[in-house]
Order: sequence, then structure tokens, then C-alpha cells
Amino acid sequence: MAAPANNSSSAKQRILTGLTLGGIFLAALIALPTPAWGGVMLFIVALGAWEWAGLVKFDARARLAYTLATPLITLAVYLYVPREMIAAAAAIFWLFLAPLWLARGWAIPGGIGGALLGWLLLVPTGYAAVYLHATSPMLLLACILLAVIADSAAYFSGRRFGKHKLAPRISPGKSWEGAIGAGLAVALYALLVDFFVLREAIGKSALLLGYALALFVASILGDLFESHAKRQAGIKDSGNWLPGHGGVMDRMDSLTAVLPLALCFLILWP
Repeated sequence: MAAPANNSSSAKQRILTGLTLGGIFLAALIALPTPAWGGVMLFIVALGAWEWAGLVKFDARARLAYTLATPLITLAVYLYVPREMIAAAAAIFWLFLAPLWLARGWAIPGGIGGALLGWLLLVPTGYAAVYLHATSPMLLLACILLAVIADSAAYFSGRRFGKHKLAPRISPGKSWEGAIGAGLAVALYALLVDFFVLREAIGKSALLLGYALALFVASILGDLFESHAKRQAGIKDSGNWLPGHGGVMDRMDSLTAVLPLALCFLILWP
């Protein structure tokens, strides 16, 4: 009888934490001006850097230095690096290198390689989150909701229909059925946004749907890439900042791919 009680307590804690943090995050996203939102994102990037440094086994001094340096690098990149360079780097990594990395099962490097890889994940995410917010907080929210819908739909459709493993070596719980359900949910979400909010012409509606499905695939890649890093490190969660949810990287894994690619698509939008 003890186990069910613990499971129930864990589920309640997860729901309470999710609702509380989600409400705070949503309020900050909508209410804060972009400079203040940028400060929030730099803090989140710093927490992510701390967790990533733990994943790649930095010692205590290197981990602290990496945590302090990463938000400063993110700020410098935002101020001085053209958005096209960030978008191109993110597109090359998530559309070409990351799928190859996962397919080949390459190890996550330590040392300088691990630091550079962490910056490749975190810096464009922080950059894109601030740039999209400056363009429109609702645009940023729409991208985040896409990742949330994909994750939730994959979970429920996978539980109901999942039989064929998507990436058994990396994340045994994910299934092709879950991915298909998530893809359908994201397609419906994109069509509803287009019909009720954007009201674009047919050509642009098709382009929006294509971008949404590309971001859906990116959300899976972001999730799997962090799962790959955690599996190599031999841990379940990247951190314990969020009761019932693990760490910051556990919550933003899919967004490390979705937000930079959304920036890329925004630049390409006709």
C-alpha cells in the first residue's frame, strides 16, 4: 500500500509544481518588457549551464565558472552577433548534426568539447527566447505551446497505443505511435492558429503547417538529445530544482531545438 501512496504524492507534487511554475512563467512572459524578460532567460540559462556542467562531469570549480560564463556569453552573443548566424548554426546542428549524432550513438564529450556543446544548446535557446519575445510575446508563447502540445500528445497517445519503440537505446518510453499522435496534434494546433488568429493565404498556411511539423520533429530531437546525455551520465534527471519535474534542462530539452529553429523560420518567413 505504501507504493501507491508515494506515487499519488509524487503526481500531486508534479501537478502542483507544474501549475505554479507555469503560471509564474506565463505571467512573466506576457507582463514583462523584453529587457526584464531577458534577465529571466539569462537566469534560466545559468541554471541550465550548471546542470549541463554536471552532466559532462566538470569539477566544482569548472562547473561554477561555466555557470557564470554562460549567461554572459549569451548576453554578448545577443548584443553583437547577427541573428542570421545564430539561426544558421542552430539549423545546421538540429537538422543535420543532431540526427546523425543520435543515429550513430556518439558520446557526449567532456572538457572543452562538452563546454562548446553546452553553449551550442543553451546560448541559441536564450538568444531565440529573447528575440522572439521582442518580436511578439504571443509568438514566443505559440512556439512554447507547440512544444508542450507535442510532449503531452506524445505521452498520452504513446500510453494508449504505443507498441513500437522510437529510440530504445536512448529513451525506451518513447514510441512511434506517440510521435504520430504528437504530429497530428501539432498539425491541428497549427491549423487552428492559422484559421482563428493569422488567417493567412493558402500558400502561407501550407508553409506555416510545414514549419510547425518541422518544429515538432525538432522537439523530439531536443528531447532525445538531452536523454542521450543523461543516459551517458547515468542519471535520471538533470537536476532537482523543480520538485516532481527534475531540473531546468528536463523542462527545456525540446525548447533547445524548437526556439532556435523558430527564430530561423521567422527570418525565412516571406
